[in-house]
Amino acid sequence: MSQGEILQDKLRHAAASGIPLAIHGAGSKAFYGRPVAGEPLSLGEYRGVLDYSPSELVITARAGTPLAELEALLAQEGQMLAFEPPHFGTRATLGGVIACGLSGPARPYAGAARDFVLGITCLNGKAERLRFGGQVMKNVAGYDVSRTLTGSLGTLAVLLDISLKVLPRPETDITLCRACSQAQAIALFNHWAGQPLPLSGACHFDGRLYVRLSGTGRGVLAAAERIGADRMEESGALWQGLREHGLDFFSGDTDLWRLSLPPAAPPLEIGGSTLLDWGGAQRWLRSEASAGAIRSAAAAHGGHATLFRGAGRSGDIFQPLPAPLLALHKRLKRAFDPRGILNPGRMYAAL
Repeated sequence: MSQGEILQDKLRHAAASGIPLAIHGAGSKAFYGRPVAGEPLSLGEYRGVLDYSPSELVITARAGTPLAELEALLAQEGQMLAFEPPHFGTRATLGGVIACGLSGPARPYAGAARDFVLGITCLNGKAERLRFGGQVMKNVAGYDVSRTLTGSLGTLAVLLDISLKVLPRPETDITLCRACSQAQAIALFNHWAGQPLPLSGACHFDGRLYVRLSGTGRGVLAAAERIGADRMEESGALWQGLREHGLDFFSGDTDLWRLSLPPAAPPLEIGGSTLLDWGGAQRWLRSEASAGAIRSAAAAHGGHATLFRGAGRSGDIFQPLPAPLLALHKRLKRAFDPRGILNPGRMYAAL
């Protein structure tokens, strides 16, 4: 039997007996979401690139394919995953990245992980093999299920094969920095976002703003002159540290919250320390404030909050859903996983 058939057979047995499954790849993102009590179902051996067409900017690989191997293959052709997926370890897999739906610093400017998913082959909770999307951008008439599966944390289906759009690497990039307050950084980020600048990253922490420009040499230099800040040499470690949470800000035992807010939202008066990413749209918060206070502050400014890393993983990790939206999630869960065996409770206790 092939690895795909072995996985399908295990899922068929679990569906028949109602055994919950804890789906995982290499475990690099096991900290994300609520813990799952179930029989392990590993996709680590289901790996390999199935098709790569550099001229078509499309790659298809199995879910257990190591992310580092995939990126190395793309680099040989001068291409990349433009949404800069975080690895959070050396063993990260493609399936884990898409299941978690995480994107790096370039997300506001290049697009999110779901924007690059062209198609997915998966197993639903009845062990049925399903295919959504394809290998071109315009392949969907109606509801784009492959994007719905992105970020669902394995609660709807077991991801098998994933087709992604890739992009050429930029010719060059420059990072500029300047000292400023958080409020000033938010104002500058929003001002620059409204201009034709080749932005590919914008963050602020420890009283300094950093902005990355990527593109052609001439275009990047012209944009750098327009912005007018100090040029930072050897900036690669900064953006990798931001993406992989290797900066000093992310160390320590205090709860780490991920806040999603409108980019122009003012600094939140919660207490703790904050790092701005995505031009102010994503804010990392280290705080001892209560979950209720943090979520209320985020909601008051049109956003929401996720406990990204912390001790209280048995409670609400993600922003609690309003009743109508929770009902919609439950119907979607029942459609894909009628017996509720796929990563039960990973996102919400009721799912």
